[in-house]
Amino acid sequence: MEVCVNGKPIAIPAGCTLSMLIQQLSLGGGKIAVELNQDIVPRSQYDELQLKEGDQLEIVQAIGGG
Repeated sequence: MEVCVNGKPIAIPAGCTLSMLIQQLSLGGGKIAVELNQDIVPRSQYDELQLKEGDQLEIVQAIGGG
């Protein structure tokens, strides 16, 4: 199935959770914020939230600097 992440189509397996997608994109180590279909997703829901065909995600990663 396909979802859109930051404007780009991404193929994911059926039953993929948000946590699985984050791992697939190698974003698990940093601080990120996720918006799913224009709603912010709390981190506590990443493991249980299953993605659906056509979902629109925006993922931003915090980058420290000085």
